[in-house]
Amino acid sequence: MPSLMRALRLPQNDPLAIIGVTIYVVFLLVALFADVLASDPFEILFTEDGNLAANLPPSLAYPLGTTNLGRDIFSQLVIGTRSAFLVGLTAAGAVVALGTIVGLVSGYFGGLTDQILMRLADIALGIPFLPFVIVLAAFLGPQTQNVVLAITVLLWPNTARVIRSQVLTLRERGFVEAARVAGSSDLRIIRVHIAPNIMPLSLLYGSIAIGWAILTEASISFLGFGPSDSISWGGMLQDAYASQALSRGSYYWFIPPGLCIVLVVVAGFFISRGYEEILFPKLKD
Repeated sequence: MPSLMRALRLPQNDPLAIIGVTIYVVFLLVALFADVLASDPFEILFTEDGNLAANLPPSLAYPLGTTNLGRDIFSQLVIGTRSAFLVGLTAAGAVVALGTIVGLVSGYFGGLTDQILMRLADIALGIPFLPFVIVLAAFLGPQTQNVVLAITVLLWPNTARVIRSQVLTLRERGFVEAARVAGSSDLRIIRVHIAPNIMPLSLLYGSIAIGWAILTEASISFLGFGPSDSISWGGMLQDAYASQALSRGSYYWFIPPGLCIVLVVVAGFFISRGYEEILFPKLKD
């Protein structure tokens, strides 16, 4: 349990970790209050003289201008935050949960169980990531849950292999042997003595998985395989590309969603840096 508490408490002397958490908190707040901050992203806007408000530059009324169809880009950006974090948090939770369970079972029991699970992990790691996600999303349908499923199927082995290596060392420790001698069951040893000690690694890979999931969802949406009934950052980039926003100099259309994607991916890396002193104490100065 002390290891779990340390994992949940980021080092206060690591500015990168604080920056990463701040980025996530800001985006989460925007996602939670998206309906208050933005209007309907699908609404077709018109000017006062009745013309379509298409390709308008940024102004007080439209901070990021409008699209070629007369839609408010700022509203799309804000609402897209909700879609991004819905996929990111859901997929990251599924990846960490599955990877942690597989790693615990594989590392603790070993033998045939370990061989089967690790061969499944090798197969998953050998499959090209983005093409598989695209094919699965296209086969099952362009829905959010299918994108999450595709991400989970291929990203769990990374977490599982690292957790397994940690469990292989923990199961030989003295406190685990003492628990066996005291008559504790395998399930209790895993739950009470081993799982809390590998939680920092699970949370580390969870923070990284959020960025990867959001980046993957944006890539799928950009290629046209994302949900068509919702707004996402990748969908915004796809619309901007299709309408030749770059050639028209409409940087206010594609730079904001691209910058948001970069920030959430970088935030996961910054948070992972915050766990270095927990996972690798010898790195302390």
